[in-house]
Amino acid sequence: MAEQVDTNSFKNGMHIELDGKVWRILDFQHVKPGKGGAFVRTTLKNARTGAVIDRTFRAAEKVEQAIVDKREMQFLYREADEYVFMDTESYDQLHVRPAALGNAAGYLVESANAVLAMYEGEIIGVDIPASVELTVTETEPGIQGDRVSGARKPATLETGITVQVPLFVNIGDRVKVDTRSGDYLTRV
Repeated sequence: MAEQVDTNSFKNGMHIELDGKVWRILDFQHVKPGKGGAFVRTTLKNARTGAVIDRTFRAAEKVEQAIVDKREMQFLYREADEYVFMDTESYDQLHVRPAALGNAAGYLVESANAVLAMYEGEIIGVDIPASVELTVTETEPGIQGDRVSGARKPATLETGITVQVPLFVNIGDRVKVDTRSGDYLTRV
């Protein structure tokens, strides 16, 4: 169910359909050279694979806009190898495979909210907060007097991901982690 959209109407975050694939517009620039026709230079991200490409369109060229349904969902629990989400409006439950969630799966704790982007019944993306607070479940103890500036050690968090944390962080501590880079931000 796609509709035609003019390249002059592009916006960052808009989804378009090219060659049977759904792409998200990361960036675009209208270019009007002194000679020749105007064009639109874009950076597109494949919604399924994450591949990023640059593509140029003629000004006012028509492309198919992909209508993506974004739903606020709450993560309930893991069941076998699937994640169970609940739609916050209809209370319907949805079973999602980890591959559809990508890196976001490592930052989901029970009752956390996420926005799932769906296209033709398939999950093509997930938006989670820029940072999350997680509990350290496993790490080596910091040795007294070993306080080298900037020294780090690996720590396993409650979701199973491992991040590098400062030496003073211990088991049971809550830490804030950047979900975009996977970096430790601060102890909470």
